[in-house]
Amino acid sequence: MPKMKSHTGMGKRVKVTGKGKIVAEQAGKRHLLEGKSSRRTRRLTGTVEVSKADAPRIKKLLGR
Repeated sequence: MPKMKSHTGMGKRVKVTGKGKIVAEQAGKRHLLEGKSSRRTRRLTGTVEVSKADAPRIKKLLGR
């Protein structure tokens, strides 16, 4: 049986922490920024833990 290949695109988008949580960039800061307040765009910086519903699917793509 050949090795499972991890999904390289998903590997570039998410990161697995030491405890196994999956973190990704906060969504909503790519375009249409003029209509968003400075406070809102500031809060969209950084990473957040992905939802519990999406985590198993992402782990499968990462080959974990």
